Amino acid sequence: MGIIDYLKTQFLEIIQWEDDSRDTLSWRFPDQDQEIKNGAQLLVRESQKAQFVYLGQYADTFGPGKHTLKTENIPVLSTLLGWKYNFESPFKCDVYFVNTRLFTGNRWGTSNPIMLRDPDFGIVRVRAFGTYDFRIVDVPVFLKDVAGTDHHFRIDEFQDTMRSRFVSAFSDALASSKVPVLDLAARYSELGEALLPILNPILTAKYGIELGSFIVENVSVPPEVEGAIDTRSSMAAIGNLNDYVKLKLAESLTQPGGGGGGIAGLAAQFALGTQIARDLGAGVPPVIGAAGASPSAPPVLPELLSPADVARALAVSETDVLAALADGSLKGKKIGSAWRIPRAALDEFLQH
Repeated sequence: MGIIDYLKTQFLEIIQWEDDSRDTLSWRFPDQDQEIKNGAQLLVRESQKAQFVYLGQYADTFGPGKHTLKTENIPVLSTLLGWKYNFESPFKCDVYFVNTRLFTGNRWGTSNPIMLRDPDFGIVRVRAFGTYDFRIVDVPVFLKDVAGTDHHFRIDEFQDTMRSRFVSAFSDALASSKVPVLDLAARYSELGEALLPILNPILTAKYGIELGSFIVENVSVPPEVEGAIDTRSSMAAIGNLNDYVKLKLAESLTQPGGGGGGIAGLAAQFALGTQIARDLGAGVPPVIGAAGASPSAPPVLPELLSPADVARALAVSETDVLAALADGSLKGKKIGSAWRIPRAALDEFLQH
């Protein structure tokens, strides 16, 4: 081999990446310790960018096209190399090719629940998963903070590297959106679109990537929170709790032995049911086991009673109650054709 042929093998004249894969994000050109010849040709295809790195410092970035590597075409690298004038000698430099096409259908998910402050349930733990599309928009940032010095960085390595970082960005974005947990299931598509403007600035600044789409397929909460949601749905379906309790008591009367010990038992059940309904409406939890109180315990009556309520409580006929109202021994107020008796008036009547 002559000296001319030897020198030709020492210098790179054409630098290119003929990418035939669909899973490569970045690829370092294998220079095999060869130097780049002055005036060498750099070929960058569509959906590619070429990044020059000199002694660990990021120099010039070239987009698609055919580039002749001369001093005037690589100003940053010329500055790093310290050339004040035109250079004729070859130079040593790493060249990374980066795939800038849109990578679609990538899975994301929370391996552990994330903590959120919810307006309805306070602090809740949430799991979520879905898909996203992304592309590389800031090549130096991506190579520095994601791919590193990997000579062949693939999509599966990217997903492993970014999984925890991506979930962290998602958690921050979801917390910033302040969407209640109860609204998440009905707003998956809206949630993804709403999170894009929050996620993209974070991901671009930190990792040099931009999301083309972000899809939330599912958001789940722990079983105890699901139980609370089911309870709230049941309460909304019941509607008027007082009427619901009355209906249940009326149904119990049609069952054998459902009278609850005659009129006195019915009065006690009615009073208990009314109190439970009032407590639930006021947000006070009912006292479990109240229905099993001893028969000798006086029934808790509502503040305002009808003649039928008083008759059931006293185990007398409604006619007797109306007669007591008519002669004034039992105090009450007549509204139209209906009587209403305060519980205090009933207590006073029983003391005489």
